Amino acid sequence: MTDHLTIVSHPLVQHKLTLMRKKETPTAVFRQLLREISQLLAYEVTHDLATSQETIETPLMDMQAPVLAGPKLALISILRAGNGLLDGMLELIPSARVGFVGLYRDHETLKPVQYYFKVPDQLNKRFCIVVDPMLATGYSSAAAIDLIKEAGAKDICFLCLLAAPEGVAQMKEAHPDVPIVTASLDERLNELGYILPGLGDAGDRMFGTK
Repeated sequence: MTDHLTIVSHPLVQHKLTLMRKKETPTAVFRQLLREISQLLAYEVTHDLATSQETIETPLMDMQAPVLAGPKLALISILRAGNGLLDGMLELIPSARVGFVGLYRDHETLKPVQYYFKVPDQLNKRFCIVVDPMLATGYSSAAAIDLIKEAGAKDICFLCLLAAPEGVAQMKEAHPDVPIVTASLDERLNELGYILPGLGDAGDRMFGTK
């Protein structure tokens, strides 16, 4: 773990990730595993959320108890694969505001092309968690965060399932103020920009498309 990169080594996270990597894992199981692992990763990425004290009444007495403070946090999905992480996190944090950034990767240049952008208001007051299962080249992730910063966000974290060293380096160069939380730092990218050993195309495996 560094200030910029946190690898979540919890045994449950690593076990579920292994099952997701297996090529024979079917779409429905892959999708369920992604939902489960996203909730486990959410614990890591939200451990510093601000709280305040509120007076409540238990069945036995009044007490001061902690509750989340400040504006609701924002979960921002990089379409389409980011929705797999988003769905699980929303089960854990149902009050979160939700945004979407639509980018696709040009397979010749490996650069991102924007086609959609819709985020909550007051991003400058919210903790923003940007989610995408794969941090490969880092170009799409960095471009998404450029847009989110332009919309006012100041407190941002990037959450992914797998990261490649090339993507981590690109993100650190483009956004050194944005920490990355991931379940694994894999070996490298292949000539097509896919993470090795990786798990294939997360969107295709999640939605059963090719």
